[in-house]
Amino acid sequence: MKKIMIAATTAALLSSTAFAQDTKHEKHWDYSQNGPSHWGDFSKTCAKGHAQSPINIVPGKSVKMDTSYKLTLHEDVHTTAKVIDNGHSIKVTPKEGGTIELHGETFKLLQFHFHGKSEHTVDGKRYDMVVHLVHQNMKTKQLAVIAVFFEEGKNNAILDNVLGGLNKEIRIDPADLLPADTQHYFHYVGSLTTPPCSENVQWYLLKQPATASKEQIEAFRKYYVDNERPIQELHDRKVEAE
Repeated sequence: MKKIMIAATTAALLSSTAFAQDTKHEKHWDYSQNGPSHWGDFSKTCAKGHAQSPINIVPGKSVKMDTSYKLTLHEDVHTTAKVIDNGHSIKVTPKEGGTIELHGETFKLLQFHFHGKSEHTVDGKRYDMVVHLVHQNMKTKQLAVIAVFFEEGKNNAILDNVLGGLNKEIRIDPADLLPADTQHYFHYVGSLTTPPCSENVQWYLLKQPATASKEQIEAFRKYYVDNERPIQELHDRKVEAE
């Protein structure tokens, strides 16, 4: 498996999306030698934070969604995007991102990236893959992440487009990543899933998974299969469900 390395993060909570790059002369966090059990060496929040991600979702313990935080998606934007292997995931950066609305605020899609297994679990189940669509409120700089789980099933055309366009610029519509049902999801307030593990990130996990063929899952896992952070304690947080 390819060794996963990344440099220190940029400002404005964008580190989890790997906007930084490696250098040869610094110690970096990763998922192996300097893996999650050592991330407190890079950021105290990773070790001592009480609103960390990912978590295990227990549907039976969720509460009714606060209507002010209901999610409205406007991701249907036909655009071009750069696809790169950034050293810890396959990342796609659209030239023109769509938006989501929550709590009366607009968040713009910055990029999306893939994990070879889902970071969050539902009733202890870890899905075959996940894509994280990272959005930012351009006024407050707060992040909101939509997680779309993948399970083995029908071939997914957008995944072929992404893998076939590695290190290239492709045409893409991020809405094609979404399952048919986007009205039902889990929501909670968590953190970045990589150092500096900054908190106050709005997480939305769509209940209906998308599908990917066995071949597509294997193709992604040739790049990354273990780039997921272990499950974190929920502490006193509540998980909402819609």
